[in-house]
Amino acid sequence: MDISGASALVTGGASGLGLATARRLADAGAVVTILDLPTSSGADRAAELGGSFAPADVTDPAQVAAAVAQAAVAGPLRVVVSCAGIAPPAKVLDREGRPTPVADFERLVRINLVGTYNVIGQAAAVIAASDPDPASGDRGVIVNTASVAAFDGQIGQPAYAASKGAVHAMTLPIARELARYGIRVSTIAPGIMETPMLKGLPQAAQDSLGEQVPYPPRLGRPDEYASLVLEIVRNGYLNGETIRLDGAIRMAPR
Repeated sequence: MDISGASALVTGGASGLGLATARRLADAGAVVTILDLPTSSGADRAAELGGSFAPADVTDPAQVAAAVAQAAVAGPLRVVVSCAGIAPPAKVLDREGRPTPVADFERLVRINLVGTYNVIGQAAAVIAASDPDPASGDRGVIVNTASVAAFDGQIGQPAYAASKGAVHAMTLPIARELARYGIRVSTIAPGIMETPMLKGLPQAAQDSLGEQVPYPPRLGRPDEYASLVLEIVRNGYLNGETIRLDGAIRMAPR
């Protein structure tokens, strides 16, 4: 699908995987709307890309609906990429053997899973009502972000693994449902990526994490994630699939 002149919405687009994706989509000719928290640098990043910034919380239906409507003003909304998420570690039992607060589990699942579902729903309603791309017949492509933790979550990741596992699990049924509208839905499950969180670690710690990857033995780069997003958009036969992007790593228990 040719996205030149079309609109794209990227959540979590102010940094990390989202920003790299926003840049790739803009380079491909899309008009990009960055959806991120009001406290983020989204406005500055959007200005750099010639797009717009929609301050919003992905878990808020009204705010996401407004962001989707804003994106659709720039052109037909063809691409939606969900990169917003959090990953605070928490075991089931703390160091004293007490259960960790359920509220912590609920918050992570609400942002990572419910937020992704909310974005899909609000965006799909607008895309489904649009005219299809005359060349491909596609109306749009939705790309979600899971994680290798969905398949081999580590100790301290029950909430994160649950949220990302659910993003993977809902990909196929949503792709099947939205097929009638010409909307494709796929998910990327990144491995250990060079995100702002990991870049804040000492270099020795980053090198140690990278060495755990079979090949290439390094952290994944945000632009490699963004490149895969663009391939999903362009390859009209990619649908309903979760693709691991991880250098063949399989995570150890801890």
